[in-house]
Amino acid sequence: MTKKANTSAPEGEELGFLQHLVELRDRLLRMVLAIGIVFLILMPFAQDLYNLLSDPLVRHLPEGQKLIAVGVASPFFIPYKLALMVAFVLALPYVLYQVWGFIAPGLYQHEKKIVTPLLLSSVALFYVGMAFAYFLVLPMMFSILPGFAPSNVDVTPDIAEYLDFVMMMFMAFGIGFEMPVATILLITTGIANRETLEQSRPYVIVGAFIVGMLLTPPDVLSQVMLAIPMWFLFEVGLLASRLFDQHVEKTSAEREAREKLEYQREIKPPAAPATTAAATGAAVATTAWENDQYIFEETVPVQSTDDETFRPLTDEEMEAELERMDEEFKRMEDNFRKQEDEKKP
Repeated sequence: MTKKANTSAPEGEELGFLQHLVELRDRLLRMVLAIGIVFLILMPFAQDLYNLLSDPLVRHLPEGQKLIAVGVASPFFIPYKLALMVAFVLALPYVLYQVWGFIAPGLYQHEKKIVTPLLLSSVALFYVGMAFAYFLVLPMMFSILPGFAPSNVDVTPDIAEYLDFVMMMFMAFGIGFEMPVATILLITTGIANRETLEQSRPYVIVGAFIVGMLLTPPDVLSQVMLAIPMWFLFEVGLLASRLFDQHVEKTSAEREAREKLEYQREIKPPAAPATTAAATGAAVATTAWENDQYIFEETVPVQSTDDETFRPLTDEEMEAELERMDEEFKRMEDNFRKQEDEKKP
């Protein structure tokens, strides 16, 4: 992270909360600036971009039929809306680079080694998912769906609804193709192991069809065409995770060592037995009273408990001690009775 807007903080230096906010602001501004520059470059080609995007549908419309624009300003805003979305997609690597630059100083070294390839592969898989939807899924869908229209209905989609539909498909397949990255993250972070995921394969297949149902339009074709690649990519993630076995073992060892160190820091060591006066046979100083200026301490001699000076009492000494205690109790009882008699009228 940076201590100022354009300088990097020394390694190991912690930044304050306001400095983190300043850095976050600067990186957000860089993201917006990058997207804005790409958008300005694409603005002259906005209509061409929309023609390219609508080609999978237009090719399967009846001859001479085109898309329609229902909204008054749709012919102007929709192409530029598409240009802005394309600008974001093209600037996505730089956006993720800024995100990585913000969070990287807070990661351990072994975490940085695995996040970098996963970040690059996630961007590539997102692009592959969009290309899969554009070149394979959309042409197949648009070749089948118009055939279900009634005979007295002309299929003339609106350009705004078509853009929203295609963007939803791109997002669904882009996110769905992140399955290998999600699988590897689950294994490398220790949330799940490879054996558990392999045993959960039936549930993963069912989950892939559920995700396909939720992310795609309500037709079986698009659901199946998203669920099957997700299942395939899950298997690819299981195979690719074997490349990180050594890293997983190292990460687990470092995590266990770190948790053990934190546990030891939380537990305070027991206080060492104080070498008191009782252990040395010296006098113990007890505070009798104190005020703002003086402290009066009274020393009380204490019998030593050292093993070298300790000697158990003999039977004769024990009997003598018990007799002395009996006499003391009797004397105390006589004094108590005497006081009670004096109180009586």
